Amino acid sequence: MDTSNVAGTENLSLAAALPLGAVFDHVAMAARRIRELLPLYRDVLGGQFYLGGDNVVVGYRGVQLRFADGSKIELLEPLAGSDFLDSFFRRNPLGGLHHVTFTVPSLAAALAALRGRGYSVHGESRSDPAWQEVFVHPREAHGALVQLAQPGPGHGPAGGLTLDDVLAGHGSRGTGVSSP
Repeated sequence: MDTSNVAGTENLSLAAALPLGAVFDHVAMAARRIRELLPLYRDVLGGQFYLGGDNVVVGYRGVQLRFADGSKIELLEPLAGSDFLDSFFRRNPLGGLHHVTFTVPSLAAALAALRGRGYSVHGESRSDPAWQEVFVHPREAHGALVQLAQPGPGHGPAGGLTLDDVLAGHGSRGTGVSSP
């Protein structure tokens, strides 16, 4: 069975037959400044702006780039005054891989399956109907922070928004403060 492109539309039925129906969505790289990541992921590798904005509750700005095959990478930076990524940067002073994300059709089923198999979860958030999520700690996932998310109505690219808008602090839920 070919699973080389599970994220592709031709294999979505395969993913639905797997436990939880999980589909790989993206990886996230964190740096002190998103601008430090753009020369590689945008300029050399060809990622095109897909979506982005600020999460002022948690304290980060995120930008997703999409590649020709549909795969995505999220680039993260802390918002001014936030301590959200502090412990990550203590372990990884230059930044690096922050998390791996899989989407699931039911966050409730994912939570039940994880807990039923003895995993402890953290960061459960159901406050945004467009993106409900939970995390498996790296200690329980062989060194990787794993995010499981249930996308809902309204999740996806915001029409007319540009990378420059997001970096200027004018993306989704933007703070109005420019990225460093």
